[in-house]
Amino acid sequence: MPDGQRRLFDSHCHIIDHRFPIVANQGYLPPAFPLDAYLAQATPLGVRAGAVVSGSFQANDQTYLRDVLPRLGAGWVGVTQIPHDHADADIAKLDALGVRAVRFNMFRGRIDTVDDIVALATRCHAVAGWHAEIYADAAALAPHVGKLAKLPQLSIDHLGMTEAGLPVLLELVAAGCKVKATGFGRVHMDVATALERIAAVDAQALVFGTDMPSTRAQRPFAPADIDLVEKTLGAELAHRAFWTNPLALYRVSAP
Repeated sequence: MPDGQRRLFDSHCHIIDHRFPIVANQGYLPPAFPLDAYLAQATPLGVRAGAVVSGSFQANDQTYLRDVLPRLGAGWVGVTQIPHDHADADIAKLDALGVRAVRFNMFRGRIDTVDDIVALATRCHAVAGWHAEIYADAAALAPHVGKLAKLPQLSIDHLGMTEAGLPVLLELVAAGCKVKATGFGRVHMDVATALERIAAVDAQALVFGTDMPSTRAQRPFAPADIDLVEKTLGAELAHRAFWTNPLALYRVSAP
């Protein structure tokens, strides 16, 4: 489909604004990628809405989200990281700002036990309806499928990262988990095969995102990644991944 005819919900992008706190993660400090730089790349692709995701290098900072979400406006939400003792009232305030999910980085930086994840994810859902997003090698989640499958709503970043994790990921998908079709330049698997297998289990599971600016990825996002999704899934399933599935996951009205 020509770019001008696509409507995309970017379910995974990072805005890196050095006016706000940036924390070195494993010695890494990302270069700036402010909102105007993101929009200059994303808008021509057909991105009309999306989710700004907190990276490990933003730790528990909320100030950048308080700046960027009002500037983006309708159709845009946040995915944040918070400490386990974050007060219910503060979760509610973030929800009012437009935050719709809590993220747990098990792959890099934040090390959480699964019991800690389940406890905070359950509380965030009870307080604000948030779902939980986990960045992990899905293979490492194998012992915890039973606990994670009971969460009100879960999504896994970047196709679960590895070929070895795909069977675990598919088990979670069968239990209602969503999967971000993101980070194709950082995963270790055949992307097309993973997309096909996930969609075969649940056509509503895949949510596409650019992963811009692709910090530390082996290769950055490319517009051809969008074409790959469409070629692999076909027009109808691709449209679900590009638009209707993420709108439902993030509880966003079509802008």
